[in-house]
Amino acid sequence: MTQPPQHPDPQSPAQPQQGLDLSAVRTQHGATAPTTGDAAGGALPDNAVEVPALVFDVTEETFNDVVQLSSDVPVVIDLWADWCGPCKQLSPVLDRVVADLGGRVVLAKVDVDANPRIQQMFQVQSIPTVVAIVQGQPVPLFQGAQPEPQVRQVFDQLLQAAAQAGMTKIAVPRGQTAAEPEPAHPEALAALEAGDLDTAAEVYRKALAEAPADEDAKVGLARVGLLQRTRDLDPQAVREAAAADPRSVPAALDCADLDLAGGHVDDAFSRLLTVFTTSAGEEKETVRVRLLELFEVVGGTDPRVVKARARLMRSLF
Repeated sequence: MTQPPQHPDPQSPAQPQQGLDLSAVRTQHGATAPTTGDAAGGALPDNAVEVPALVFDVTEETFNDVVQLSSDVPVVIDLWADWCGPCKQLSPVLDRVVADLGGRVVLAKVDVDANPRIQQMFQVQSIPTVVAIVQGQPVPLFQGAQPEPQVRQVFDQLLQAAAQAGMTKIAVPRGQTAAEPEPAHPEALAALEAGDLDTAAEVYRKALAEAPADEDAKVGLARVGLLQRTRDLDPQAVREAAAADPRSVPAALDCADLDLAGGHVDDAFSRLLTVFTTSAGEEKETVRVRLLELFEVVGGTDPRVVKARARLMRSLF
């Protein structure tokens, strides 16, 4: 399966300076999803683009419209034919995935028998073939009917590439307006509200086992992990231990967790990066893994994370 190029972590919400809101996880990219409403009742928000539907048919005559749309939102092209059995297996999978993404991508279906020039343009040798168009450029995705988890992973990678290209708009079907979506993993959020961190963590772990590319679950698990590690810490004792032995990895880990939970992001990263350079073996790896977890908590595109990640990479070589 050909997948879009790997890019850094997709954008996640920046955190306030006065402590982190660890009780909830916003939808990946901070996206909003469409909900039924009266489009005439108010203008679409700046981050929305109106489309006929999230899933629609495209022909040779309307294909240029799809290319133009791809400058605002990634367009996935499903090349299929009525006689193709695997096409009929893949089609409902694609429909479900696109619906779940709430307007972050649209799906254009092309009947290759009725539109041979589009098939020729993409040099399609067999169907089903799924490609994408991002800012007018074709991106090969995969051929043949694929299991739904793999399809979701490919779409997640496509969205990461689009986010890195600065594409943040949401497709809103005509006659609908943009509104806040239902939160991802509501069972985990309910457990968090009840103070049941262990249950919330288990929900996120199960979600990741089913869909390893689930960014909401990754961020949620990282944030719950931070809450679990800091819930029984004595801040004064932790900071005294770190001050007494700046090279102590356990003390640095605890202190960095407290720093991050209190909104002192740069302090947390600096502390761990410093102890990373003075540690070795298993302790060095422990520090590296903890840094990656804290990067997830803050968000991969946060400038503080970008700076700290670059410093970590320099320390590795």
